[in-house]
Amino acid sequence: MITVGIEGVISKKLTKHCDDRGFFAEVVRDDENLLSHFGQLSWSTSYPGVIKAFHYHEEQDDLWFFPSGNAQVVLYDLREHSSSKGETAVYYMGENNPSILLIPKGVAHGYRVLGEKPATVVYCTTKSYNPSQPDEKRIPWDDKEINFNWKTQNK
Repeated sequence: MITVGIEGVISKKLTKHCDDRGFFAEVVRDDENLLSHFGQLSWSTSYPGVIKAFHYHEEQDDLWFFPSGNAQVVLYDLREHSSSKGETAVYYMGENNPSILLIPKGVAHGYRVLGEKPATVVYCTTKSYNPSQPDEKRIPWDDKEINFNWKTQNK
């Protein structure tokens, strides 16, 4: 597992075990201690070019995995007492780079679907969603403080 950039964020490369039938991969295990508590498993698909950003949580951590399609995931640390407060980190996740990403509470997050096919995200949270008191704070995708350029950089 790799911890780089924003304090508390963990990225883990996944290992595929392939044979003539297909493949098998472990995504997350209880002995990795990634989630302090399991709350909910969710599944979402977004279409090419869609930007779903930004939001953050005050009470829950998220653990993201993109099993199909590809996405540019952007994190921004909002936590007052974090050594990485105000820092932005970018991760490229999906079928071309199978990995999981632990996003701690207080870290704003969002993603942009890359390529010409939909991207699917499967994610675990440490708390279940409560519609009467949602732990989801929204920030515009083009927020001036975060100031992230979502356009593809041709190099």
